[in-house]
Parts: sequence; C-alpha cells; structure tokens
Amino acid sequence: MSHRWVVRILVVAVVAGGGLGAQSATADAAQDRPPAAGTVNADAVREVAAQLRCVVCQNLSVADSPSEMANQMRGIIRDRLAAGEPPEQVVQYFVDKYGEWILLAPRGRGFNMMVWAAPVVAVLAGLIAVGVLLRRWTRPRPAPRAGGIDPVLRERIRRELESEP
Repeated sequence: MSHRWVVRILVVAVVAGGGLGAQSATADAAQDRPPAAGTVNADAVREVAAQLRCVVCQNLSVADSPSEMANQMRGIIRDRLAAGEPPEQVVQYFVDKYGEWILLAPRGRGFNMMVWAAPVVAVLAGLIAVGVLLRRWTRPRPAPRAGGIDPVLRERIRRELESEP
C-alpha cells in the first residue's frame, strides 16, 4: 500500500469522525430542548397503556404486549395524548369502545365491587373458621361421669379383669 492511500484513508476517517461528532452534538442539543407542542412523553403513553388489556393477548397490558393490535392501540394513545386529551379521557375512549373488560384493574363500583370485596370477605371467613376450630380443639373437655357406665358392662369388665392370669 502506498503512502498516498494511507493519507487518504486517514483524511476520510478524520472527516467522518468529525461528522459523527457534529451529529452527536446536534443530538445532545435536541435532547436538552423542551419537547415541542403536540409531542408526548413515552412514559405518559406507557402509563395509560399499562391500564389497558391487550385485546389479542388478553393477559398482557397494551404496554407489554408485542402484538400489532397493541402497537396500534399505543399509537392511538399517543395521538390522543398529543391532541391534549387527559389520560382519564383516553382510558374512557377505550372503555366506551370495548367495555369495562378492557381495563386490567376493574373500577370499584357496581357489580365490579364484588371483585374487590370477595377476597376480603373470604379472608375474614377463613380467619373466623380457624378461630372457631382452634377454640374447639383447645377447650378442656369435661370428664366423663363416673356412674355413666352401664351396670351390665361394668359387671362384664369386672369378670374379665378377674379371669386374667
């Protein structure tokens, strides 16, 4: 390789490196600027998407689902938040479209109140049952009455004890 080729490669490397440095400085400056009007923070989108159930996966939130439908729903969330809608209104949009089923955590009113109350009632019933059983098991039992044995049985026991060697 000739000396000229080495010089040319070094010049290209320096120019390319300077361009990369300028691009990174531009990117750093862009991150320091406040977001433009109409842009939405990814955390805000994730916060709303985490409240909604993916209609394809059904056991994952829209935020965690890899499905295309969840991706489209995240886009709708982003668009609505960018349009200035509050997060509650965006969630209500999906509830109106899909019903209360779309919410990962059901709202605590109406029939859904049973979802929140049933575990508490079950735990209380279990604690009461354990308390009653413990009380029965630890309560001293009254001694049997001495005269409570049948006279015929008493005579049989006496004979068997006397007949033993």
